[in-house]
Amino acid sequence: MKKSKSSKQRFEIFLRSRHKRVNKFLNKYLTAMREPKNLCAAMRYSVLNGGKRLRPLLVYAVGAMYGADLKVLDIPACAIEVIHSFSLIHDDLPAMDNDDLRRGKLTCHKAFDEATAILAGDALAIFAFQLINESKFLVPKQAVAMNKVLALAAGPRGMAGGQDMDVQSVNNKLSTKKLEQMYVLKTGTLLGAAVKLGALAANVSDPKEFKILDQFAKNIGLAFQIQDDIFNIESSADKLGKNVGTDKKCHKITYPVLVGMPAAKAKVKQLWQQAEKSLRQLKANTQTLQALVACVRQRDY
Repeated sequence: MKKSKSSKQRFEIFLRSRHKRVNKFLNKYLTAMREPKNLCAAMRYSVLNGGKRLRPLLVYAVGAMYGADLKVLDIPACAIEVIHSFSLIHDDLPAMDNDDLRRGKLTCHKAFDEATAILAGDALAIFAFQLINESKFLVPKQAVAMNKVLALAAGPRGMAGGQDMDVQSVNNKLSTKKLEQMYVLKTGTLLGAAVKLGALAANVSDPKEFKILDQFAKNIGLAFQIQDDIFNIESSADKLGKNVGTDKKCHKITYPVLVGMPAAKAKVKQLWQQAEKSLRQLKANTQTLQALVACVRQRDY
């Protein structure tokens, strides 16, 4: 009699298969773009240079728990990773964080040049919407809803707004409330978009489910960002694949600086617990999503 796979084995299969799947489609769509050669090369370099693919995995995990077809999930999974990649290119620019290392490799503006990096980020931001609009697996209603989710998450009321707050906060004092708001905008809104895209792919329409998913995403986004602050102080470039100590060098106000390291770590623990509580309130089977949260919490993935 054939033994059934354990929940851990099933989750490991999910991670490997979805990671491979989104990479295959990202490679397919980006390789199809050949001109201008230098710009397209920079776009491919920035998207296909590794990465944990957390946001696409959230799309797949949420979509699966609501019964969405994989073919419907592929495009929003690719689109949100493309948006994330564009944000990383611009984050690393000299006018922003001025980093020269990302995912253990040279940042886009170092591998190419600053002008090319700016244009690659611009092109990727637009390409995400092109992917959704041209998908034959999304009905018009889904495409419109997904475009709206992405636009809100990436724009002034989301990621870009959070980045602006970050830039303006250098050498300025921030309250804990303002810092948390900045982190939710910088990180939480795009993670929230990922879970919403997965739900939209499954045609979920219950406002209560969306509200719970949104709160879940805000909690993991804030926890993730505070963890990054902690790692920027305590970790190493070899482990993170990017430079550490940059927040202090850039005179940034971070959570550990504001409240102290013990309080920052306690806050992270509390946020993960709140996120897990949100999952227990959902109607669907959240086993895969819970396992993904556990991996992110431990940064095993």
